[in-house]
Amino acid sequence: MSFFQLTDELIFPPPFLADDNGLLAIGGDLEPARILAAYRSGIFPWFSPGDPILWWFTDPRLVIFLKDFRVSRRLAREFRKTPFTVTFDQAFDRVITSCSQVRVEKGEGTWISRQMCDAYCRLHELGYAHSVECWQGEILAGGLYGIVLDRIFFGESMFTRVSNGSKVALAALVSRLKTADFQLIDCQMTTQHLLKFGAQEISGTEFLAQLDLFIKTTAPDGKWYNDSFCK
Repeated sequence: MSFFQLTDELIFPPPFLADDNGLLAIGGDLEPARILAAYRSGIFPWFSPGDPILWWFTDPRLVIFLKDFRVSRRLAREFRKTPFTVTFDQAFDRVITSCSQVRVEKGEGTWISRQMCDAYCRLHELGYAHSVECWQGEILAGGLYGIVLDRIFFGESMFTRVSNGSKVALAALVSRLKTADFQLIDCQMTTQHLLKFGAQEISGTEFLAQLDLFIKTTAPDGKWYNDSFCK
């Protein structure tokens, strides 16, 4: 197995030089400029606490084209049974921390180390990273976070503490993105959970074409307004 060692220079190797598992490069840092350059090229950081920084380009790539997003009738009925309040960008640090904690509580490993939390919280402060919070009363029932570049949302992680919490957060995110003329959500890894919502695998070539088509600027879109609505 071979991979590229990053230097202080802000440059990544071509994504298609990743190995069969998607590993492309090692090293570098988690400064905002490097992370944003990575996402612009379809690359993302993913590594265990204590390990060096690893950079990946997965092919095929799981994405949700917003026009194809779907919620089953049964799930829609469940949404109506349990009232939630959804907010945006009101508790980013709690969402990313919960994404990590819930995995640990389940006995699963997590890549969302303190180092990663700090990096994405910094991107949130700069107006690039966003969170969706799903509340049941005062309880943070579920949520998700990710990065925005122009018309694409790069999903990072989601969590649930109350049944359907993350699903409601995802549906609310899609609704918001549609109104702002976004085109797709990058899901990175394929899961049966996301396939049920209309996610699909596309080739690495097509994914990069989508990035070129819908990312014309890497300027931050700023903090999302603090409205809320019930599901």
